[in-house]
Amino acid sequence: MEELVRTNDPVLISFLESILSGAGINHFVADGNMSILEGSLAMIPRRILVDGDQLQKARQLVRDAGLEHELRTEGS
Repeated sequence: MEELVRTNDPVLISFLESILSGAGINHFVADGNMSILEGSLAMIPRRILVDGDQLQKARQLVRDAGLEHELRTEGS
C-alpha cells in the first residue's frame, strides 16, 4: 500500500475515507489506534494508505476535492 495523505485532522480523514469508498478504492487508515497511547494530543498523524495500483486515481479524487495541498509528495 502507498501513502496518500498524512494528517491529524479527523474530519479530513473521515471525508477522504468517504470519497475513496464511494469510488471503490481500497484504503486503510494506519496509526489510528495510536491515539489511545498519545491521549488527545494529536501528535501522531494518521496515514491514509491505498493500493499501489489505485494510487493515481485516489490522488486525482483528492485533487478534484480541492485538497491537493494535503497529498503526500510522490516518493516521500
